Amino acid sequence: MKNKTKKLLCLGLALIMVLGMLAACNKETPVDTGPAPETNAPTQSAAPSAAPAPAPAPAPAPAPVVTADPQTLVVGYSYFSQKFSSFFCKTDYDRDVARMTQVLLLDNDRAGNVIMNGINGETIPYNGVNYFYDGLADFDVVQNRDGTVDYNIKLREDIVFSDGTPLTIDDVIFNLYVLCDPAYDGSYTFYSTPVTGMQSYRTGVNADIYDKYEALGYALAAAGPDNTDFSGWTEEMQFDFWVTYSARGGAMFAQEIIDYCVSNYAGYMGAVNNSENALGMYVWGFGEPDDDGIFVTYFTEREFDLENGQEPTAEDYWLEIVMAYMEDIEAGGIEEVDVESAGTSIIDFMVQAFISGEGPKDPAAGGEIVNIAGFKRTGDYSMTVTTDYFDATSIYQFGFEVAPLHYYGDVSQYNYSNNQFGFPKGDLSIVKSVQTVPLGAGPYKFISYENGVVSFEANENYHKGMPKIQYVRFQEVTDADKLAGVISGTFDLTVPSFNDATVNAIKGYNSNGELSGDKVVTSMVDNLGYGYIGIAANNVKVGNDSGSQESKYLRTGLGTLYAVYRATVVNSYYGDRASVIQYPISNTSWAAPKPNDDGYRQAYSIDVDGNNIYTDSMNEAQRYAAALDATVGYLKAAGYTWDDGNKRFTAAPAGASLTYEVIIPADGVGDHPAYGILTATKDALATIGITLEINDPTDSNVLWRAIESGQADMWCAAWQAAIDPDMYQVYHSSNIVGAGGTDSNSYCVTDDELDQLIMDARKSADQSYRRATYKRCLEIIMEWAVEIPNYQRKNATIFSPERVNMDTVTPDITTFWTWLHDLEVLEMN
Repeated sequence: MKNKTKKLLCLGLALIMVLGMLAACNKETPVDTGPAPETNAPTQSAAPSAAPAPAPAPAPAPAPVVTADPQTLVVGYSYFSQKFSSFFCKTDYDRDVARMTQVLLLDNDRAGNVIMNGINGETIPYNGVNYFYDGLADFDVVQNRDGTVDYNIKLREDIVFSDGTPLTIDDVIFNLYVLCDPAYDGSYTFYSTPVTGMQSYRTGVNADIYDKYEALGYALAAAGPDNTDFSGWTEEMQFDFWVTYSARGGAMFAQEIIDYCVSNYAGYMGAVNNSENALGMYVWGFGEPDDDGIFVTYFTEREFDLENGQEPTAEDYWLEIVMAYMEDIEAGGIEEVDVESAGTSIIDFMVQAFISGEGPKDPAAGGEIVNIAGFKRTGDYSMTVTTDYFDATSIYQFGFEVAPLHYYGDVSQYNYSNNQFGFPKGDLSIVKSVQTVPLGAGPYKFISYENGVVSFEANENYHKGMPKIQYVRFQEVTDADKLAGVISGTFDLTVPSFNDATVNAIKGYNSNGELSGDKVVTSMVDNLGYGYIGIAANNVKVGNDSGSQESKYLRTGLGTLYAVYRATVVNSYYGDRASVIQYPISNTSWAAPKPNDDGYRQAYSIDVDGNNIYTDSMNEAQRYAAALDATVGYLKAAGYTWDDGNKRFTAAPAGASLTYEVIIPADGVGDHPAYGILTATKDALATIGITLEINDPTDSNVLWRAIESGQADMWCAAWQAAIDPDMYQVYHSSNIVGAGGTDSNSYCVTDDELDQLIMDARKSADQSYRRATYKRCLEIIMEWAVEIPNYQRKNATIFSPERVNMDTVTPDITTFWTWLHDLEVLEMN
């Protein structure tokens, strides 16, 4: 039986490889230049670096000619991947290009609150100043008695695209169906909202058929490829599951890795000639470009000439994964590849592919479902979106750009009454065919992308008025040359890497020695995210219960030492470009506790008896000593054996250890804002008999693989946040690694109270209630001592006050309100 398992599994994998090789041998990938342009963009990352060193960046393209014409604004940008479609751009740089040409269905204010009354606008105070906001639409949210929720949308009726075509609700419906199509692989996640009928549309079957084939798919997976009992399914269906659907699921598995890498490591796109698929393989360690720019895969040794439009596909990537893990697969099953997962297991993807492929064939299915029941057109400028239940995060999903149906879709394939929405379901080739040349109703029109320069001109049809600056250019440049470009006059503004060298250089250029002066004006905002030190409760515990008081004492003792060194190390690494935070949430969030709130306190500042560890009169050395004493108290309470004569721990309780490892992605040289914290903690623990091993790999994938496999004790990383502080993905017990959810709960927290509070907050529209609920959630997370909040760093935009009229730059720039807002009033000097 065992030999048969290997043979059948190898047969399926062999077919996958044959298909992959045939595709690789026969494909000719043309360069998609698109039509001629008119004349008229929830993740965890390492900090500060989390990818292999990139190949040298290409030489900067020639700078645009700087003339005396005050009607041209030149902005220094990092390298583009030329996916300028609002649907498919994944890097911030490409998204900014798209957003220049588009309008959002739903926008937000400076604090991140959504603007519900866009037609007539709203006046909202920020920092004591009233600001007026208007937008494309009005939103009315109605919670029905049956638990469903209606999002009633009413558009302005005076908006036209830059080519003069009116923007109507059919454009919105077209956009929604693109974002919800089963073939959609862009960065928007509207399909994750609980819209009525969403799952049925994406799988093509109703809920009953879905449940039937989901159960059948997992049963096939559990039975294995060598199963000989065909009472529950046919032999042909089993073969297809392990051959056809393993290939489809494998491509989905690879695509998820690609998407993760594009979202988190876009700075390395230049190393792979802006190929997203090659980036996914490069960052994950499956290939690299050679000296001639040819991308070579490690396990099949295939070559892709990226410069001539030949790039690996998701299927090619899956083939590499299969080849890399062939022996492991034959020994333990296809699940062995999950060590490479970016969040979802291969079996889950195979089951999804199985449902979509087999479900519609069922006689009881009644044919494929071709529309989303929760989308209802109610007029030429109105519609209703219905969800099955209230979810506080759903409203933010409406913040997408409304791209024109007549340009990105096929008007002849749009007939709402006949369930036609501008493209064939499952085939987005029409939409992707114009992703290099954007068109929309935004303030500017795309002209061209040539020699590393994206050119725009003002849109005379923009509903807020034609911009005062006639032309804008986004110029590619390396980070190292951004500041110099502003000083030399090549650029008028840019967003540089805000490191020590940049800060010192800016102060040197300004005659006042400050960050804002006569040569450079610096606008600093908090980054949408924060750095932290994580502890896996399943690996750092006493006995078998990660939630026991003794286990919490153990982790709190370690957290207390980590926490005491934060201020000194963060200040040394970042200076005034970052601040220490006390709760595991970004300071940019409305839910973040504030120092004046009741119960606010420093992280890990209470001893095992509930007393304050520190006093205001303590100096730095005294604080360190007090923290070490508190750690001793916690470890004693956790059950560690203390030798009072030697002042050292000599034994750990069952399930715990005298030695723990912490992984930090500091490029093997200690370059990380938490490295000093680890070394100081290591030295302090050594004095009491505890060993902290610091693992600083040159390849940060060592960290991610350890986390994703559940093997990491402790680690250093950073969270990227969203406008809404929903905690479900990171802290809900259903998302613990290996539990079948998102695998994003790397801390392995399993707390019934926390789970309930997270769900309660999700279901409430009362922000005051949600804020208080999230405060309790944060306290529970700190009680579990699985996360030591470290720092909130800042980003910066720099301007040349000699060329940009700073009085016309949008005031009070924030994390959620950037220099790109209010472009129509921006002026040059």
